[in-house]
Amino acid sequence: MNPEPYFLPLTSSTLVLAAGLLAALLAVVLALGLLVGRRAGRLEAERGLEDRIAAEREDAVKRSRAVLGGLAAEQAAPYLPGFPADPGDLRFIGKPVDFVAFAGASGGEVREVLFVEVKSGSASPSRVERSLRDAVRAGRVRWAEYRVPAPGDAPVATPELTRPASGG
Repeated sequence: MNPEPYFLPLTSSTLVLAAGLLAALLAVVLALGLLVGRRAGRLEAERGLEDRIAAEREDAVKRSRAVLGGLAAEQAAPYLPGFPADPGDLRFIGKPVDFVAFAGASGGEVREVLFVEVKSGSASPSRVERSLRDAVRAGRVRWAEYRVPAPGDAPVATPELTRPASGG
């Protein structure tokens, strides 16, 4: 006496219900997969995070020490042996060059104008510093004088300002 199995009649409403249940099940599986994937990604990102943070902090401290050491060397350099100018003739500029020395100015007459860039360690000149060095070496240096106009006067350019820089 085996009873015959009972099957739901295949009507449009039961098909819609089955499709809805299947869609809901698929949505739940996708949501769970997304949550598990996000969690796995977060764990992967956090793995080794402490080591990376420690290494980055150490690198930042090294860079900071190098910068501070360079600044200290920059300020002390004029008083160290072998510096190319008298500290009394120096003017601190900072950028694009550290100092301009007016050699002889402390004695009353400038004999030479000297650009001085101070470097420490293995530092190399920046692009702007190299271009300034090249301009000085090529003789692309000139004198300009500007006269402040009196109230009501129109500004007038002096010949030194309008003449193109000579190549040598």
